[in-house]
Amino acid sequence: MSRLAREHDAVNLGQGFPDFPGPDFVKTAAVAAINADRNQYAISHGEPSLRQAIAASWGTAHDLPVDPATEVTVTSGATEAIFAALQAFAGSGDEVIAFEPFYDSYPAATVLAGAMFLPVRLHPPDWALTLEALEAAVTPQTRVILLNTPHNPTGKVFTRPELESFAELAMRRDLLVITDEVYDQITFGHATHLPLATLPGMWERTLTIGSTGKTFSMTGWKIGYAIGPGTLNSALRSVHQFVTFASATPFQVAMAEAMYVAQESGYYEQLRSEYDARRRLLTNGLRDAGLEPFPIGGSYFLTADVSRFGFDTDVEFCRWMVREIGVAAVPPSAFYLEPATAPVLARFCFAKSDQTLNEARERLARLASR
Repeated sequence: MSRLAREHDAVNLGQGFPDFPGPDFVKTAAVAAINADRNQYAISHGEPSLRQAIAASWGTAHDLPVDPATEVTVTSGATEAIFAALQAFAGSGDEVIAFEPFYDSYPAATVLAGAMFLPVRLHPPDWALTLEALEAAVTPQTRVILLNTPHNPTGKVFTRPELESFAELAMRRDLLVITDEVYDQITFGHATHLPLATLPGMWERTLTIGSTGKTFSMTGWKIGYAIGPGTLNSALRSVHQFVTFASATPFQVAMAEAMYVAQESGYYEQLRSEYDARRRLLTNGLRDAGLEPFPIGGSYFLTADVSRFGFDTDVEFCRWMVREIGVAAVPPSAFYLEPATAPVLARFCFAKSDQTLNEARERLARLASR
């Protein structure tokens, strides 16, 4: 969709990356690290200062002590952490369960591990978790469950009761859980992000994955991390060292400083406030165009039902919208194992400047007459 957007000079609300600059204090820290010649290999599992910052930030936020030496691993983005974790914990004959729609690296990483990927579908508009469906999907071969909250592409933030039911099942069936929590700092309204690992009995069997790229709008730096017990991190590191070995040193040093500055300056509150304003701006634009987006609790995506336009698939609609309306969205069927069975929706990214969102709003108004 990004390629089509360039071809048709469309406003790109498709791919999930900000089109505005990240904070100056993060960039300044990176330049300082480069000028200080912090340009050689970092320790494979992460620059010590960054692991300490991650452990301190996460541990303070959730009142759970984290050992930076053994319980934090820095990776080249959250996607690498997901990949390495699946190679570490799943193999031939194993099953990996995830909620559908899902981030599209999940099935690819599962297949490359030699395991079988089994989706459990969430249904709009509230994307509620059906515990009975999840329970039915678990077999003696199930090894890992992948949980994404706040969720991409739906924006769902799983509630405490949902997570408690999920935890009970994982403990009863002796399952490992990989939680993709890259949008943990981007939540709205009454939605509260709760890491599954903080629930009783779940720390020992949960690997929590995060992303500084999402939090600090520096997706191109690819600095992700995994938090969890030493046993799980040890297995993750055994794969990570042969995938990327180490992530870029000056960016790790910069992100360590950024996390401390963010804690002291109120950056996270400002981040949520600014994203909430962008969410409301795009929501109003979609409503003006005759589209009612589903409510979200987190992430920076809005999804709307576009079936009334008469297209057989979301791909057809999104291609038409690029050509005729001049706005690019992502067809969420890309996040389904069987795309033909997906509902006809469109996902719009609001991690964009006000200028971009206002331009998109003006163009989306053309939908009302179509």
